[in-house]
Amino acid sequence: MAEERPKNSGRHLEAISEISEAITSDTYVDDILRLVVMVTAKVLGSNICSLMLLNEQSGELEIKATQAVSDTYLKKPPVRLGEGISGKAAAENRPVTCWDVKEDPLFVNKDVAIKENLCSLLSMPMSTKGRVLGVINCYTSFPHEFTREETTTLATVANQAAMAIENTKLLVKAKLMEEELETRKLIERAKDILMEERGITGYEAFQAMRRKSMDSRRPIREIAEAIILAHEVGLK
Repeated sequence: MAEERPKNSGRHLEAISEISEAITSDTYVDDILRLVVMVTAKVLGSNICSLMLLNEQSGELEIKATQAVSDTYLKKPPVRLGEGISGKAAAENRPVTCWDVKEDPLFVNKDVAIKENLCSLLSMPMSTKGRVLGVINCYTSFPHEFTREETTTLATVANQAAMAIENTKLLVKAKLMEEELETRKLIERAKDILMEERGITGYEAFQAMRRKSMDSRRPIREIAEAIILAHEVGLK
């Protein structure tokens, strides 16, 4: 028989608000993901709540955050896309529920479920613009039919988590592009200095820096910065 849990609409809204506030702050994404699982577990009364991200290269879902302290669960191996309940939720980009993971043939790692006393599961995909980034899993320690409110709450949380992850990726990409542009500017300036000082072509100047970079095993940006610094010191 399913265990009834009290309605807590207010707590659900508070949880969504707390996570939303964290996403719009300067909090690091790893801290946001930890907050997501801790708040979600508390509000939904989950025995274990975990957040898994999809490794696009390996096609596997890997645990990135959980409020669980059990080594057994933390060391649970990755799940391939389409494999098990979590993999199915991610592959089909829709929530998947399970009444008892210990009895469901789709669920993998049944030894973990038995040891950690896991029962019902709601696996919610995190996606943005139709692209799945991972899943959030909420387990109970008793048979439970997840309500519409609980499912809606977790869907909202999953959307917020996906937004935080995507925003972080965009910020990292923008920073890398900015650094690449700055590196190109430094290299061009260093080339001009070598061309002027040695009377060589731009191609020869670049090859000289490239050789120095390879011989010293230092990034070409560092070589360019050293050339610029030496030139500026010489002008003083």
